Amino acid sequence: MSGYRLHDAAALLAALVAPFLVALALVPFPTDLSATNAALVLVVAVVAVAAIGTRTAGAVAALSAAAWFDFLLTAPYRRFTITNREDAETAVLLLVVGLIVSQLSVRARRLRTAVITDAAHLTRLQGTARLAEDGRSPEAVVEYVRRELVGLLGLRGCRFEYGNLMGGLPRLEHDGGVWLRRPDRVTEYADWPDGETELRVVGGGHHYGRFLLDPRPGPLPPEQDRLVAVALAAQAGSALDTAGLAHLG
Repeated sequence: MSGYRLHDAAALLAALVAPFLVALALVPFPTDLSATNAALVLVVAVVAVAAIGTRTAGAVAALSAAAWFDFLLTAPYRRFTITNREDAETAVLLLVVGLIVSQLSVRARRLRTAVITDAAHLTRLQGTARLAEDGRSPEAVVEYVRRELVGLLGLRGCRFEYGNLMGGLPRLEHDGGVWLRRPDRVTEYADWPDGETELRVVGGGHHYGRFLLDPRPGPLPPEQDRLVAVALAAQAGSALDTAGLAHLG
């Protein structure tokens, strides 16, 4: 099971269990806490689950919170029945507020992740540009890009090969797709193909070589990561072209 699936499964388990545990902890204080205050405490549990999980986990947590509020904290206790109108309204509000807040929490987390990811991508591109501006050798730029590709794409390894573009390998293209082009067939991949995948390095319209990517089995990285990889390879090509190295026509 992949890391993402494990995380999603753990989030769903937390969505089911966390509201129950919080409601259970409130059972000894039925007269000290109003139904509204108890519901607010459960909303906090829902938000906590949504902050680490998915939209589905947030929705499940909201449903779980409403159910355990009914079962444990409203009369008649230990039954999924509410006889008091105010408690029934509070349960409905708990469900609605829990659903809304959980979805907002998930959206905020995704936006924060996107901002962090964009900043990391910008740092990678700026690092390559600084090397070129500082007059570092094209080899140093290529090596920097090689290391960045390993981390960016989650590769097992990566090597750079000058000049030789033979072999008919699957290729990471400029649009971020991974394609294998044969005379009789064109194949597009959703998962990393077996073996190496090439990322060509072009500068000034000339081919200077290629990065040979050694990926781990599994789905391709997000499209944005793949496009940044293409941009890094283009920077390496620009550095090689500026240095006037021999190229493959």
